[in-house]
Parts: sequence; structure tokens; C-alpha cells
Amino acid sequence: MNIDEMLELDFWEMILRTTITFIALLILARIMGKKQISQLTFFHYVTGITIGSIAGNIAGESETPFLNGLVSMIWWALLTLLMSFIALKSRKARLVLDDQPTIVMREGKILEGSLKKLRLHLNDLNMMLREQGVFSIKDVNYAVLETNGKLSILKKVGQEPATKQDVKAPAPIPKYIPSEIISDGKIVEKNLPELNLTEEWVYEQLKKQGIGKVEHVFYAEIQTDGSLHVDMKSEEDQ
Repeated sequence: MNIDEMLELDFWEMILRTTITFIALLILARIMGKKQISQLTFFHYVTGITIGSIAGNIAGESETPFLNGLVSMIWWALLTLLMSFIALKSRKARLVLDDQPTIVMREGKILEGSLKKLRLHLNDLNMMLREQGVFSIKDVNYAVLETNGKLSILKKVGQEPATKQDVKAPAPIPKYIPSEIISDGKIVEKNLPELNLTEEWVYEQLKKQGIGKVEHVFYAEIQTDGSLHVDMKSEEDQ
């Protein structure tokens, strides 16, 4: 390919292709509805990316036959609508396409089996909780991982977002930010110096709670008042 061929550009063809693709994509987005646009599930996320990719190829790649690409984009959108209609009528199809929410914490207890099934580790869970404004798992009653990958939480009674001024209660300065001390049976050593704590302190706190081995602890974190919240492993994992 010589320089002249590389610089050759059919300006009006690209303008026309882009304009028609833009209009078609806008119409399809309106037809597919808000559920597709909000990408509520992994299925809608994938179909949204695919339709956008096809539209990009139609508009920007002159080698792509225009009508072929347009038909492909429209057909993909129709298939998405068809699958959504089938999911609306059939619960089994809905589970196949969208999966279902998964409870990862129940009554303040982390469900290890759910985390393993989702391939979700404790750092991920803590990050998702912090994104919801929760810095301690002790404050959570239920946590559910939704089909769109977001975490929904139900706080324990008394942990609702009322201000200290609302209840006219004292607001002491927290001694610590809630941080993980034990993760999956192992002490998180890197966090101890930052909190000015030692392994001896950890073992002493476990002993006070009647726990003889750190290996039996699934998760433990220090609270703002300096106490240690402990979540034990299930019996089959000990």
C-alpha cells in the first residue's frame, strides 16, 4: 500500500455511514429500553458492548460492508430483545441468562461458601462494603451480591445513618479505622505496625474470646474502640 492509498479518504461515505449508524443505534437503544442501557446483568453488559463494537466497525471501518454490518447490529439487538422476552416468561431461562443474587453475609456472618462460589476474596468484599459507606463488617446484618456485580447491604438495627446531633449523643474520636487483622486463618502482619499492634496482642484478644488457634478464624478486624470482632470458620473448614 502506497502513501496515496493510505491518505485516501472518502469523506462523504464515512459521514453517511456514521450518521446512519448513529441513528440506528439511537433507535435500537430506545427499543431495547432502560434495562439494557443500565446494564443490570452481565448478559446486558455483554450485549451492550457487542452492539457498540459492531456500530464502531460500521462507522469507522470502510472495509466493513455497510449493509452487512447494519443487519448484524439490528439482528443482535433483536436477539437481545428475544432473550429478554423469554426470560420474562420463564424463570429457568431467567436464571440461565441473568443468574440470581447471592447472599454473602447473613446475620453478620460471612458465608465462606458463597465467597468461594463467586471467587470473591475478603479484600474485594471489604472494598465493596466501603463503597457503601460501611467500614466494619460488624455493622452489617445482610449483604447480597446482585446480578450486576454490585453489593446491597442491610445494616444491623441501630446502625442506620442517624447523626450524633439527632440523638444528642457524645461523639468520641475513634481510636482506629476498622482494619483486617486476620484473613482466612492468617494474621495480616502488614497491618499491625500501622495500627501499633503486635501478634501477642492478637493472640491475647483471641484467648479472651475463647479461641485457641488463629487458624480457626476466618476473618477478624479491629473496631474503632480497639476491640476485636471475630468471624469464625465454619466447622467443616476448620
